[in-house]
Amino acid sequence: MMFLAVGCQAATVPSAPAAVSATVTPSPVAVSSLYTVLDEFGQPQFQVDGRQLFRDRPLPPHRIRTAPMKLLQVLRSTRQYFQDFSETDPITQREGILAIKGVTLPQVLDTLDFMIATLTADISRKRPIRLQDPAFINQHFRVMQWLPYNPRNPNQTEELRLTNYAVFTHRGSRSRTETYNAALYALLPHVPAQPEDLFYKQLTKQQILAGIFEPGGSLYGRVKPLAYLTRRGLEDALMQGTILVQFTDGTEEFFNVDRHNGIPFAKGVDPYEQRRYWYFRQVAAIKGYGNTVENKINIEPEVTFAGDVWNIGLGRIVVVEDTQGGWPKLRLGVIADTGGAFMPNLYQLDFLAGIFPDRASYQAAARRLPHYVRAYILIKK
Repeated sequence: MMFLAVGCQAATVPSAPAAVSATVTPSPVAVSSLYTVLDEFGQPQFQVDGRQLFRDRPLPPHRIRTAPMKLLQVLRSTRQYFQDFSETDPITQREGILAIKGVTLPQVLDTLDFMIATLTADISRKRPIRLQDPAFINQHFRVMQWLPYNPRNPNQTEELRLTNYAVFTHRGSRSRTETYNAALYALLPHVPAQPEDLFYKQLTKQQILAGIFEPGGSLYGRVKPLAYLTRRGLEDALMQGTILVQFTDGTEEFFNVDRHNGIPFAKGVDPYEQRRYWYFRQVAAIKGYGNTVENKINIEPEVTFAGDVWNIGLGRIVVVEDTQGGWPKLRLGVIADTGGAFMPNLYQLDFLAGIFPDRASYQAAARRLPHYVRAYILIKK
């Protein structure tokens, strides 16, 4: 199994149940160094000493790689998400484990605003990008090295695991055929003033693949088929969260995850054996985090990390450092996505590598990426 198998696993996170909202919003008070780690449902999992996971340390003097225009677009989309959904998505109110180090939500937003203003000025005036200069970063940002906490591997003490994910292009059909027989389904629109029908939370991926929604199946007509893929195409869509389908009629469309069947992603289980299934919707671009499919953040390859938005936080600015190839390199991006592998996860990031026509081209790109990195969080001074 390739290391992409622990990739993003989708990007829509359910809002916390009302019963735990008081626990979720506000974040832990910084008077204690113990932080309670939450899962995707806002439920406590374990405690960790937050002081041991972050230490102030300047960036090394190596030029920072990023894609300035793409980064600006993702920063703007992330900042807009905070502005538009701060009252409806508790994730936007969480300071997370960084509160132990005195980081507040206003500082996180100020960091996004400063980076947006700096990039906008540099790009519009066609001058060198200051955010690629480590001296500028060290002058204007508090830099904290993020040390991993991995309960399953206590020897992982310095470097985060860096996996990567992608948007794959797959051939597909608008109707079921012998070749394209694994469907992406969409849930039908919810009727206002009526309770949501949660029938879809009672079905495993295996039941769906067996044809329960197809003609002759017991739930035929309860969902809308969006596209029929090969089994590999379906598994790539479920794992990566977004897929670009090239239909046999010559058209192509992006599809992104909407809601899942309520079965958690099982770490260490082969993707084909996972029981979790995601329902999809058509989208206009690659989508990252959002608590509903309608309000997801627009993300771009090369500058987007998926991570633990519950505990590390949405919109946190990250620099990763690696020495692959024999010399140190830095890369700048933002946590604007998440997935089942990150709930919770204090030892890993997932890098959006790009859009690829096939696995061979993806694997060629993935071989050039490191598996472990030093990671730094940036907060505007």
